[in-house]
Amino acid sequence: MDHFDIVIVGGGPIGIACGLEAKKNGLSYIILEKGTIVNSLYNYPVNMQFFSSSDLLEIDQIPFISNEAKPKRNEALEYYRRIVTSNNLKINLFEKVEAVNKVDSGFEIVTDKRNYKASNVIIATGFYDIPNLLDIPGEKLDKVSHYYKDPHFYASQKLAVIGGSNSAIDAALECYRKGAEVTLIIREPEVGQRVKYWVRPDIINRIKEGSIKAYFNANVKEIHPDKLLIATEDGVIELENDFVLALTGYRPNFTFLEKLGIQLSPDEKRLPQYNQETMETNIKGLYLAGVICGGMETHKWFIENSRIHALMIINAIKANKNGNIPT
Repeated sequence: MDHFDIVIVGGGPIGIACGLEAKKNGLSYIILEKGTIVNSLYNYPVNMQFFSSSDLLEIDQIPFISNEAKPKRNEALEYYRRIVTSNNLKINLFEKVEAVNKVDSGFEIVTDKRNYKASNVIIATGFYDIPNLLDIPGEKLDKVSHYYKDPHFYASQKLAVIGGSNSAIDAALECYRKGAEVTLIIREPEVGQRVKYWVRPDIINRIKEGSIKAYFNANVKEIHPDKLLIATEDGVIELENDFVLALTGYRPNFTFLEKLGIQLSPDEKRLPQYNQETMETNIKGLYLAGVICGGMETHKWFIENSRIHALMIINAIKANKNGNIPT
């Protein structure tokens, strides 16, 4: 069984940053990713543009050059892929971690392909894998999706988009411009304030002119093959419908974290316990990196402000290995 100083769970930007830092410091490591390189970014909408500028998405001070100040998905995929290949990072793709067990002074990591041993484990799995469900009748119909990829699929269809944040607004605008009849259903009284500043005026104007229908302070109650039932301020209405994009956000895999023994706050935020100076959890040798640190506060951590986690963790691991107290 292979033994490493560090096993990194998750091959997104922060997992890659941890691998780079481990390699620079002469630590043996392996990155385990259940999908492709930066799998979450790969599953973003094909035309998505980041809120952050390219320099804020850089890792390990490797320049990220994009056509515009704010790069698009395809540019990010190329950037992170080239980092992995150019630096010969050790990453096993399409290998899912099923368990991380504490054994003696280290860990045994069980995947769907093989087992590993490690002195330390870094969890950098993000939060994009599990959608926030509506828990309403009809949500499991084939016409309903919690992920949006390409607007062409919805051309000439009656499309309901549930949600008022960036993903929902981007989908509504793109699908409208490809010929879909779009209706937005937003539980808040307005379009979300966190919507990209260059996009928010666009959606507000499309709603005002009637190009996109919007229901505010509204919730979908039932989904049927040919219609929706929507609770609005004026009562329950029926809406003819072909497809539903339920873009209501995502959450970390709390079940996985709890199986690891990581303590979570008892409130609705489900914040994992970790040392803010070292990123070490309540389990010695088990670290968190990236957006997963925010629990349900999924707008707290981004690539740009969690890049530092890689350096913090590797410094802590080196200090522990040398018998020092991390600074």
